[in-house]
Amino acid sequence: MHLAEIRAEIDQTDMQIVKLINQRMEYVLRTGKLKQFILDPAREEQVLKQMLSQARGLIRPEFITELYQSIISESKLLQERNLKLVGFQGEHGAWGELAVRRYAEDMIPIPCMEFAHVFEGVRDKELDFGMVPVENSLEGAVTEVNDILVETELNIAGEVVVPVRQCLLALPGTDYREIKVVYSHPQALAQCRSFLSRNKLEPRPFYDTAGAARWLSQERPSSTAVIASPIAAELYGLDVIKEDIGDNTDNFTRFLLISREPSATPGNKCSLVFSTQHRAGALFEVLQVFAENEINLTRIESRPIRRNPGAYAFLLDFLGREDDPVVQKALGRIREMTPMSRILGYYPEAAPAR
Repeated sequence: MHLAEIRAEIDQTDMQIVKLINQRMEYVLRTGKLKQFILDPAREEQVLKQMLSQARGLIRPEFITELYQSIISESKLLQERNLKLVGFQGEHGAWGELAVRRYAEDMIPIPCMEFAHVFEGVRDKELDFGMVPVENSLEGAVTEVNDILVETELNIAGEVVVPVRQCLLALPGTDYREIKVVYSHPQALAQCRSFLSRNKLEPRPFYDTAGAARWLSQERPSSTAVIASPIAAELYGLDVIKEDIGDNTDNFTRFLLISREPSATPGNKCSLVFSTQHRAGALFEVLQVFAENEINLTRIESRPIRRNPGAYAFLLDFLGREDDPVVQKALGRIREMTPMSRILGYYPEAAPAR
């Protein structure tokens, strides 16, 4: 190997070390939510013994001990800060992480493999909140999240609208003219269909936009790019080759903040889930209650009820405050009319995407 190649490998290794330490700190924070005490000397001694058993060749045991003690010390400091953890689906650099940052800068984004894991983490008190996408202006409802909302006992405590500006990312120094293949999540590929076709780029699906960026930075295949967010470029050391390559510039995703407790901030928006009697006109009668009370609906979505073939639940958002007598009158009437109705949360309406 040439000197430049060796240095490049060292740089990549250093980046992986930092990312792995950061990942460990995330697990430490999640563990801290579940256990009573920050100090656990027995556990620390056990882990150190395991690490020392791997200290062979070039690594001195003293170095391992010093390194591990530094990591433990930093871990304790993090746990003492009592940071608010917010789970999102995907890897670091995903749009869910941008939603967390847009909602509150002091919250710590925690990646989760599945949407269900986000809800489970909040339910089990491993996470303080969850940030999940509920609808996209181009692709419509996020069905998996809506299905979970129908059944969850958690609350909606807030929302944020994120503009989606897809970018073409590649390894540093890549000549744009040499790119032949582009990886990304199928939804992102669909949103950039015209750009890909116009530039004769072959789309290939990947499970996650940020995951594709991480894979590209690690595997470093030639003639390859990914579609992901600008923050993914920063995190994985990639260049932004083209910005805002989506077919439609009016592309935004609405995210919901999930919590075990109702929102502490008075809100002007409410989310409701309900089912209706299985007869003609039942849904119309519910909607008529809102119309008669001049309550503005902002979304309605139907989802099949699991384990009950032919039955549907409806997710509905409207503008109204919890302390408004008109709102309470309407909701009381709906409770009388429906087999099931549940308030998911009152929360402040998000500012429009910019």
